Amino acid sequence: MKIGLIQQSNTADIQANQAGLMANIRDCAAKGAQLIVLPELHNSLYFCQVENTSHFDWAENIPGPSTELFGALAQELGVVLVLSLFEKRVAGLYHNTAVVIEKDGSIAGKYRKMHIPDDPAYYEKFYFAPGDLGFLPIQTSLGKLGILVCWDQWYPEAARLMSLAGACILIYPTAIGWELSDTEEEKERQKNAWITVQRGHAVSNGLPVIAVNRVGHESDPSGQTQGIQFWGNSFAAGPQGEILMAASSEKEENRLVEIDLERSETVRRWWPFLRDRRIDAYGDLTKRFID
Repeated sequence: MKIGLIQQSNTADIQANQAGLMANIRDCAAKGAQLIVLPELHNSLYFCQVENTSHFDWAENIPGPSTELFGALAQELGVVLVLSLFEKRVAGLYHNTAVVIEKDGSIAGKYRKMHIPDDPAYYEKFYFAPGDLGFLPIQTSLGKLGILVCWDQWYPEAARLMSLAGACILIYPTAIGWELSDTEEEKERQKNAWITVQRGHAVSNGLPVIAVNRVGHESDPSGQTQGIQFWGNSFAAGPQGEILMAASSEKEENRLVEIDLERSETVRRWWPFLRDRRIDAYGDLTKRFID
C-alpha cells in the first residue's frame, strides 16, 4: 500500500486551507499514493486554544460540504482519503470525527475521537462529546483501517482494540505541538515521547503506524499563551516500530511511504503477542483505579 501523508500549516481562511489540501492530495495521487491521510481538524486553525461559542459555526454535518468536496476529488483521482472534521451531529452535540472516503467518493465509515483532552491550549472538552462508535476499523478497498485521532494515540488500549478488531494499519490524524515557553529540553522530551508511544503501539500489535501532524505556529487568540508551534514530524513506522519515513519539524511536506502489509503477518509469527495475552487476568483494566 502506498500512502501519502500531508503535513500542512493552516490559516484563518478555510477555503484557502481546503484549496491547499486539494492541491496536496493531487500531488500525492500523481506520485502513486493509494491512501492519503490529512492532519487533525485540517479545514481550519486549531480553534481549541480558546473556548469560543462562535467556533461552533465551523462544524458541519456528515455527510456534508467537506465530504462532498473531498469525495468528488477522491472519485476523480481513485484514492482513499482519511479526513478529520468538526462534526455537528445536532445542535449542542458535536464530535471530533475522522471520515474515510472510498475511492469511488462514498463514505466508507467514520470514527469519533474517544479520548478528549482538556489542557491549556487544548480545550477540546468545550467543543467535543466523547466518541460513541467504539474502536472499530473501517473496511475499505485497501483493507481495514484502524483510525484513531490525536489524544487517542497515547492510549495502548485504543490501539489494541483496533488491532483485535482486525485493523491492518493504525492511522493517527494529529494536531500537537509545543507551548513556546517550554525549554528546548522539555520540547525534545515531549516530541520523543509522542514518537515513542506510537512506535510502541506498532511493536505490541505487529502493525504499521501512520501519524500525520500539522506544522507551523498558530497564535492564541486570548493572548494568555504564546500559541502553539505544531511540531510536524509526521512519520510512518513498520510493525517492529522501525521508522520508515519521517517528515521535518518546520515545513509543509507531502511525503509518501510504501507499506508491506504482508510483513505484519510475518512479524506476528515471530512475536506472538496476541497469542500470549492473558485475557483471563485483565479484568481490572476496566476500573478507573485499583485500590
